[in-house]
Order: sequence, then C-alpha cells, then structure tokens
Amino acid sequence: MTATTALLLSETDNVAVVLANIAKGEDVPAAGLTAREAIPRGHKMAVTPIKPGDAVHKYGQVIGFASAHIAPGEHVHTHNVAIGESFERDYAFGERATPTEMIPEGKRATFQGYVREDGKIGTRNYVGIVTSVNCSATAARLIVKEVEKRGILDDYPNVDGIVPIMHGAGCCIGTDDEAFRMLQRTIWGHARHPNFASVLMLGLGCEANQIPMMLEVMGQPSEETFHYTTLQAEGGTRKTVEECVAWFESILPRANAMTRETVPASELTVGLQCGGSDGYSGITANPALGIAVDTLVRHGGSGVLAETPEVYGAEHLLTGRAVSREVGEKLIERIHWWEGYAAQHNSHMNNNPTPGNKEGGLTTILEKSLGAVAKGGSTNLVGVYKYGEPITTKGFAFMDSPGYDPCSITGEVASGCNLVAFTTGRGSCYGNKPVPSMKLATNTPMYNHMAEDMDINCGTVVDGTESLEECGETIFRKMLSVASGELTKSEEIGVGDTEFVPWQTWAQM
Repeated sequence: MTATTALLLSETDNVAVVLANIAKGEDVPAAGLTAREAIPRGHKMAVTPIKPGDAVHKYGQVIGFASAHIAPGEHVHTHNVAIGESFERDYAFGERATPTEMIPEGKRATFQGYVREDGKIGTRNYVGIVTSVNCSATAARLIVKEVEKRGILDDYPNVDGIVPIMHGAGCCIGTDDEAFRMLQRTIWGHARHPNFASVLMLGLGCEANQIPMMLEVMGQPSEETFHYTTLQAEGGTRKTVEECVAWFESILPRANAMTRETVPASELTVGLQCGGSDGYSGITANPALGIAVDTLVRHGGSGVLAETPEVYGAEHLLTGRAVSREVGEKLIERIHWWEGYAAQHNSHMNNNPTPGNKEGGLTTILEKSLGAVAKGGSTNLVGVYKYGEPITTKGFAFMDSPGYDPCSITGEVASGCNLVAFTTGRGSCYGNKPVPSMKLATNTPMYNHMAEDMDINCGTVVDGTESLEECGETIFRKMLSVASGELTKSEEIGVGDTEFVPWQTWAQM
C-alpha cells in the first residue's frame, strides 16, 4: 500500500477512504474526481452515483444504505447513510475453514514466562487482592497502602507489584442465574490468573457472593497461592489490614523466588481489542494485528476476539471460518441475544459507533464491525465462549462481551488472556493490571501526538513506509518482547489499577 490521497479498498466499492484532509474543489487524482465538499481524513468519498436506498459498499461489503442521493466526490457519512433494515447475510457455516499450516514445533518462537504450579504461564509476576463484593473494596485499598507505606515490596524486586481487584458488585443480586455465574467466573478468573503468583480474596462476610460458595464451585487452590478472609471474621477494618499485610509478608519470599523461563509461544493467549476506532482502523492496525494473530496461531498460540456488538454485520465473515456448524451457530446465538438485549433496553445496535468513532470517519456499526473483525486474522474460528469462560482451545477464538473496552478486556483476562493487543485511532490510554496492554496506533498523526501512550505506529501502512505484512511481523515480535517482560507504555505510566469492570446484566435489588 502506498501513500495517496484516497484509497479504494475493493473494486466493488462505491466509496473511497480519504487519507488526507481534502478541500472543496480539490482534485483527487487517485479517485479521478474533484471533491464537491470538504472531506476530513479517514472519512469516505463517493466514487460513483449512489441512489437513495442503494447499498454503500466498503471492503467489498455493505456498510449501510444511502438515505439521500450521493454524487461522486461527495462526503459519505451519517448525514446521507443509515444502517437501514436488516439484510440477508450468508453465514456459510464452516465453508471457508481451511487447515492451518503450523510451524514445526522445533522452529516455533519462544518467550520468557513464569511457569505456575498448575502449568499455566504468566507474563507478569504480581500478587493480588481480589474482592468478592464492593463492601470490601476500601479495605483492599488500605491493605495496598499499608504495604506501600512500610516499603515491604522493596525487599522483593522480582515481584512486579500488588494489584487490588475492586468492583461495585457482589450483593443484593440473585445467586442462581447466568448473570451471577458470570460475575463469579470473572472474579475467579482473576483470582486464578497466571500473572498472579499469589492472591488474597477479601469479602465483607454477609454478601450474596460468598467466598466459600465460590470455592465449592471453582475448587480450593493451594495455601501457598491463595488465602481468603472477611472483615467480619477478622473483627473489623484495622484487624483485617494487619492480618492481610502479615499474610503478604509470608508469601512474598516465594513469589520473589520465581524467575522467567523459556516457554513456547503456544503459551500466549492474546486478547484482541480496538477502542477509539477511526476510518484507518480497518485498513492499518486491525488487519496488521490480524496478520500477527495468524502468525501466533501458526506457532501454536491463541488470539481471542470479543466485543460482540462490534462484529454485528460482519459475523458472516467469522461463521464461514468456523471449524464446525456448532461453533458458528454459537456466535449467531450470541448475535440474536444482543439484538433482544438492545431492544429490551430501548436501544439498538447502531448506538455503537460512538461520537468519537464518527468523528474519526466511521458511519455505521456495520462499517465499524467490518474493520474490527480484521483483528482476528484469517485462520479458523475454533471456539465461541461466554464472558469470562476459560478458553480451552488453541487458535483463534471468540468471547462474548460488550463493546465497552474495559468491560470487554476484563472478560478476556478472566478467560485467561495473558497479553492484550489494543488498536486505537482516536488514542485510547487504556492499561491493565495484571495483564500488559500493547497500544497499536492506526495513524501517524495520532501516534506522534500521543507517543507516550502508543507502543507501535501502524500508520506506516498508509504512509507507504511499511507493508501490512511487515507491520504484522513487528506486532508479533512486540508480543513476544512484552510477554518476556518489556514494559508497555501504559505500564511505564502506571495505568491499570482501576480497569476491572465486570459486565453487569443482573437485576440489582
């Protein structure tokens, strides 16, 4: 791909992506047209006449329908395009699934990770406090403050830090439905995450989300890696802080003794995310990440796509790659659930894109989704999972979640992702503890403007200085480096303490 003023992504498209701000009356040689009005970079320009009701095509796919006559050279956006009525999509379950050419085991990439007693591999070596209910959140924060005040971690340089996992839920909710099971999966997925050497679980004592009940369902970990208590059992806040600080002092030598070992890239499970997307997302960072994911899968690793509302309208591109009809139908069941969920709350699927997405050039959820699924690369879809459900397959998988980034990534981490690759066009500053989050910028101006938060510039693809394949290889190599301990920009800044956001679908009573 070379630098130009406009880019036609498919021969069947009737719009081109504008790669630089274009003034009214300016010639656009790449499209053979003159702009009829000013068009911002990242937005779309019509290259053929589009009549009202006609489908608007980008990526060779439908992104919406013209709500007014659109002449060649006109700006194509929310003022003249709508999502329209639902239209037929050929799900072609499994018809495009093909065998993946795997790298021979002896030639597969490796990284330096932490091997835990259960065989799982961590990319970081934190200790954590996981709260069962909001009523114990402040106590968790006080424990962290006390550890920091005493300088206890100074004696344990191999421990990356202490992470409090706090939230606003855990009580006055039903305990015999999927919403509650989802909350427990999310909390437990963090409590047993391989990026934690040891975890303290802290409750109040009388909450609906009882810790002993959770242990009955999930299993009792070893005393060396897990401890739980409640404020009521300990006799109040001060006594709880003292007891819990003493427990951390007892387990820190063991955590500090853990060292990185050479492990295969097959032990990487990468959460794939996009946030603050723009018109460049689907042509630079997302497909480049998809190439990196293909490479990871060929090395035996896993990539996990999420954000179900942001595959809406592009789900047929995933079902065709499903390894079985059953896997493909699981995804469609989730799509139908979301349609009903949106209607139940007097909403609709096109409430996403956000205002920032639209300012960046995305017009409909269909357009956003078509760019978003590119993060998943081209290998087979091997599994579809509930929110926070443990990922048990190797390869490319999907986890159901909202499109809200902190909430979606919370579910991916609970499912076992030990690395996050996050593309952004507007400039997300997201970070996560305990899992490192790589930021992949979709365009060079934003990368330069927010370089302190961005890890890789994928704008090089439209700048003409790097191919998609080269950018994908850069991302893959960065994955291995970060998994081996290289700090991401968000880690250097210290972002990630308050990004635990469980998905709440229950009735709060």
